[in-house]
Amino acid sequence: MNAQQLLDLMWKDYCQLNPAAKKIHDLFVAEGETVLNDHIALRTFDHPRLGLKTLARQFEKFGYVAKDEYFFVEKKLYAKHWEHPDETQPKIFISELQLEKVSPFVREQVNKMVDQIPDSVIQSETFSVCGRPWKMSYQTYSELAKESEYASWVAAHGFRPNHFTVFINPLKKFNDILTLNKFITAKGFPLNKSGGEVKGTPADFLEQSSTMASEIPVQFSDGTHSIPGCYYEFARRYPMANGKLYQGFVAKSADKIFESTNKM
Repeated sequence: MNAQQLLDLMWKDYCQLNPAAKKIHDLFVAEGETVLNDHIALRTFDHPRLGLKTLARQFEKFGYVAKDEYFFVEKKLYAKHWEHPDETQPKIFISELQLEKVSPFVREQVNKMVDQIPDSVIQSETFSVCGRPWKMSYQTYSELAKESEYASWVAAHGFRPNHFTVFINPLKKFNDILTLNKFITAKGFPLNKSGGEVKGTPADFLEQSSTMASEIPVQFSDGTHSIPGCYYEFARRYPMANGKLYQGFVAKSADKIFESTNKM
């Protein structure tokens, strides 16, 4: 498997959890746009078997290089992003829940989940899109959500893209984030309004917005329940003093973007 095959597999899986993303993508194409992906985000736990390095391993084999790190104190998350020498390739943003900062209940449930994962799954070149490799009850999911929406999302969906991101800059009709947001909402897709519809400013070198994750049916051990799946993000990057587009992320903005998988 090469990098493009893995990215294509991730997009296919992502669209199954987020049919709205494919619809929005196709709306842009129908408007004559070529849609480029700015970055893909993944979620995990900082368990020794599952931390950032485990998920990043396959991408690093394809030439991705670790760049900046980010801290989300309130949500108890740590993250880093990876870039490929080929700037047309999407960046990879991986976050992890810091288990030493959560309750004993959450740690216990995560350990139970991790114990169910065969080494072969973790070592697989498609680990980043393997889905949920453990049994999970809706009751446990709901209890986890009371403390950490992030923990409950990973518990329910496992390892797969949390979101893809439209790179706004190359768009012809929608290279202004306010114009893009109006287009999205006019088509009936609700946006994440936490911290405002637009997160960040040109002074931050990055503006972002995102849809709210649609609820999708998920099979649990105690029945099928509708819960938030994935969301679609939009990013407008600005040039720094050296003339190059900023390639990193803004923690205060990303903190609000994470809430796109909250229940509406």
